[in-house]
Amino acid sequence: MIHVMNEKDEELEKIRRKKLEKMLQESKKKEVDRMAVRIVIPVLEESGLNARLSEHFGRAPYFAVIELDENGRILSQRAVPNAGERFGGSGRRADFILQLKPNAIITYGMGPRGLNIYQSVRVAVLRANANTVGEVIAAYNKDELEELTEGCHQARHP
Repeated sequence: MIHVMNEKDEELEKIRRKKLEKMLQESKKKEVDRMAVRIVIPVLEESGLNARLSEHFGRAPYFAVIELDENGRILSQRAVPNAGERFGGSGRRADFILQLKPNAIITYGMGPRGLNIYQSVRVAVLRANANTVGEVIAAYNKDELEELTEGCHQARHP
């Protein structure tokens, strides 16, 4: 039995193809989104890649949020004010950081409680080895950063 396509069949076929093409495009976009890495870095000012890292993770006035593609290229960058209790916000600082959905945090150090929280939700905490956001991102891309395995015992918690 030979099926001859009429106008309705052809129109339906076009619609199916468009839907399939759209689904493939959305799937590819989701793949790219999954490959992006979001990194949070405590900084002293809103200066983009030139922002200096804060010595104290929890006392940083800002956090740089950097998104990298699978090749380490910067997709986006922004600075968000620290919304922790110490800066007039409410709630735990760790909850605020986790709302930013980081894959990694790059810092000189942090308290043991914060380190445990991030490790428990599989956020990599890496030790900074440079002074600016641009420098630590370059080190991250070269795989030069070590995992932070011990919290700073001088950390004071309110």
